[in-house]
Amino acid sequence: MLATDELLAVPFRGSDAVAHGLLTPKQLRGPRWRRVLRDVYAPAAAPLDHELRARAAAVLLPEGVVTGRSGAWLWRVDVDGPDGAAAAEEVEVSVPSNRSVRTPGLVVRRRSFADHQIGCPPWLRDVPTLWPDHAALDLASDPRRGLVESVVVLDQFCAAGLTSLSSLRSAARWWTGRGSRGMQAALRDADGLAGSPPETRLRLGLYAGPWPRPVAQYRLVRADGRRVKELDFAWPHLRFAVEYDGAPHVATSLRPEAGFRLPKDRRVLNEVQGLGWQLFYVTAPDHHDMTGLVDRIGAALLARSAELGVPLG
Repeated sequence: MLATDELLAVPFRGSDAVAHGLLTPKQLRGPRWRRVLRDVYAPAAAPLDHELRARAAAVLLPEGVVTGRSGAWLWRVDVDGPDGAAAAEEVEVSVPSNRSVRTPGLVVRRRSFADHQIGCPPWLRDVPTLWPDHAALDLASDPRRGLVESVVVLDQFCAAGLTSLSSLRSAARWWTGRGSRGMQAALRDADGLAGSPPETRLRLGLYAGPWPRPVAQYRLVRADGRRVKELDFAWPHLRFAVEYDGAPHVATSLRPEAGFRLPKDRRVLNEVQGLGWQLFYVTAPDHHDMTGLVDRIGAALLARSAELGVPLG
């Protein structure tokens, strides 16, 4: 049974509040309350964000599980960037296959999950979703994403510290049916190391080209063993590396402690170059033409190989 103070803390069914005498229909339509979904209300002062919409979905469909990019967002990973779930007005919810539900504000899918696949983020215990491993695999198995973007999703979850490749591969044994083959292909191409979606996309672009494969997140150390820097992509035999310059395009984790990556420390990069390394900088606009970007990196590799008199690979 609802108590008056609970109405201020969580989304609630308006019909329950009226039935228990906590509000009148007129009060419910007043300025103090906001209708989030059909028969689900929240205090008008509550931010109408994706979290509130997801909590309202859990009230309306208690047997449902928040899935898709909505589920990823609950783990504070926005897999579609600024235009992803955080800005979306619809929440994706999966319900048992024997249910048929249609309601504005929700994208409802009919499918079932095993109990071990379902859990709640520690900061949002009233909203059932998929555990991070399964949330990532759920998105990677969506054929609409394609192989590259499915790999991006898996790398994002790893970068956010929510899972690892070994954990994902273990969880993938439970996945069958629609999209599972594409998801398994994405798992084979994921490396769990990329710090941003553009890094994953470039790595896959380089792998698809004729150039030697780089070492991702290469740990550069001095002769005395002191670590200088982790280079995004490196060809150690050529002392050549690709680095992302700037931050606006790399942040995908919504965790407050993750924040946005700050611009590269120029002093450190100067030290890298002082050790005889050549750096190729990549910025966000470069990714609008991946083929051209890969070709330019390839040309730089060829020039570096000729400069040092070292075979390309």
